[in-house]
Amino acid sequence: MKILLDRGKCTGLGICESLSPDVFEVDDDGALVLRSDVVPEGKLSEIQAAVTSCPTEALRLAEDRQP
Repeated sequence: MKILLDRGKCTGLGICESLSPDVFEVDDDGALVLRSDVVPEGKLSEIQAAVTSCPTEALRLAEDRQP
């Protein structure tokens, strides 16, 4: 699965970072950095929690479709 970020909606609150610090990081400027745009193996439930906890709905998951 892919992690999609809508930078226009993200306010850098850091809830996602607190739930999954291996994948999400809020930098010194308050911008969210995706350390990976693909859900790491074994982290799906952690990432889903981060996505559903985002108050601005800036995060979502999508199927990773490869040709």
